[in-house]
Amino acid sequence: MSFKPLTIITSKTLVLQAANIDTDQIMPAKFLSMTTKAGLGEHVFANLRYGPDGELTDHTLNSEAGKACEILVAGHNFGCGSSREHAPWGLTDYGFRVVISSEIADIFRSNSLKNGLLPIVIEKSAHQWLLDHPGEEVTVDLKTCELRLPKNGGSYKFSVDSFSRHCLMEGLDEMGYLLGQDAAITEFEARHG
Repeated sequence: MSFKPLTIITSKTLVLQAANIDTDQIMPAKFLSMTTKAGLGEHVFANLRYGPDGELTDHTLNSEAGKACEILVAGHNFGCGSSREHAPWGLTDYGFRVVISSEIADIFRSNSLKNGLLPIVIEKSAHQWLLDHPGEEVTVDLKTCELRLPKNGGSYKFSVDSFSRHCLMEGLDEMGYLLGQDAAITEFEARHG
């Protein structure tokens, strides 16, 4: 599988202030029976976006401005809870390419990197600035692993392992990467077969 390559993204941010947003809040369990990624964006944060009768709420996620954001800024400890690939699937299908927090759960981070979503852990001062300034346009540069804030807000380094960085920049998941190595594999087998 592949996805749109991610190198540099400049986008306004959609901010969810709450801490400890778990994977069940991101993608409620009732949608886990879906086996394709397409359409999962409609269900992401369903409990915030839909009322008890299924009607859309006035939450920012339902606004045209919210839907245009490629960068989600979330409170501390984002993606905690159970492991479910449906959470990053839903976020990317909604349109997010990057999630920024002061802490991101390891399992969510791993699932995100494998599915084209860049999880960024940023220092607390920069994170607080982002929380305090929803809708600001920021730049994420995966080439330099740098987050740039507007209005002389400075730039902040973030880390991502080199394999995940390569795959995100090329728009490849792990299987796509392996399939791209077919010629090298065939040559190795011919020499050592």
